[in-house]
Amino acid sequence: MSDMAEQSAPEPLSDDERRKQRRERRISASRSAQRILARPSFQLTLRERLALLETASELYDLDERADMYGDGVVEALEEKVAGLLGTEAAAFFPTGTMAQQVALRCWAGRTGNPVVALHPLAHPEVHERHAFSQVSGLRPVHVTSEPRLPTADEVRDLPEPFGALMLELPLRDAGFALPSWEELTEVVEAAREREAVVHFDGARLWESTVHFGRPLSEIAGLADSVYVSFYKSLDGYGGAALAGPKTLVEEAKVWRHRYGGTVFQQFPTVLSALAGLERELPRLPEYVRHARVVAAALREGFAAAGLPWARVHPEVPHTHEFQVWLPYDVDVVTEAAVRTAEETGTVLFANPWDAEGPGLAMTEVYVRAAGLEWSAEDVRAAVAEFAARLAGAVGS
Repeated sequence: MSDMAEQSAPEPLSDDERRKQRRERRISASRSAQRILARPSFQLTLRERLALLETASELYDLDERADMYGDGVVEALEEKVAGLLGTEAAAFFPTGTMAQQVALRCWAGRTGNPVVALHPLAHPEVHERHAFSQVSGLRPVHVTSEPRLPTADEVRDLPEPFGALMLELPLRDAGFALPSWEELTEVVEAAREREAVVHFDGARLWESTVHFGRPLSEIAGLADSVYVSFYKSLDGYGGAALAGPKTLVEEAKVWRHRYGGTVFQQFPTVLSALAGLERELPRLPEYVRHARVVAAALREGFAAAGLPWARVHPEVPHTHEFQVWLPYDVDVVTEAAVRTAEETGTVLFANPWDAEGPGLAMTEVYVRAAGLEWSAEDVRAAVAEFAARLAGAVGS
């Protein structure tokens, strides 16, 4: 009998299968949570996402003819973005990856230099499979390896000429970090001294106004061109815009066509972008301010729980998104976070945890509309629940 039981025992799960199972549990717990700091749009159903357009008639005249190859409502969005950023023109792109390749390719043709100076943690270097060099003929060089935006001296001292300086604002993989306004203006001036153009990777530029204490148009006005995303902060279905001088934008539209980005009809995505600009953009400063309350309460909660070492980075968030670091194996932390969500109905950490080294895990924390309902005491209580399960997971 024992031999038969032994033969019918299920095969143990592989590491990949175990991680997939845990991911499915995390998403399920997030979807059913009674309380969550931010409800990621990619976890919603098609019906829930389509609800974004239920009041689209308030955003644009739906009796107008649908767009075709970038006219109509697409042009209306482009004009709105140019107005918000204070630029002469803007072009809608299906992806930010395409928008930035096109922008920097255009600048390379104008400057005669295909070298792009940027941070090694910048999105094109980490998340785009070397698209600059493999697709667009550009050559990236790194200004600094420090987990922050480069300084003016680092830009001045770069040992080779470059045609463009690309600054990701905020720098996501460094903790959604931003420089001070003075540091940013000095870096831009240093690039100008090198006769280089300045391009802002502003996927999340929308949320930088609180930190800089400046309106969007003044921030964007420092650069020669700016890219912004419609889904990373604004919850649109996707899409991006490249904004800058009219002549650059006109050339960019030619390259957009060549790259396959002049899509037949884009009205659902464009209407969702208009919805984000109308509904989410005005709320971003409130999210940023509350993220600072949440971050402080997290630090207090970790200290009260007696965790040996924990870090919220930056200590005072620059945007409504920041990092949390814990000195535990990533599987242990992930299991504790998922169990807390399943057993309490409260999701403190909705995003996955990444291994940043042996026994070191990091996750990103977002604070959006749902997070505004959390008080500092709510955060501290959630940390206590999480810490208790973390202690149990370590001890087991």
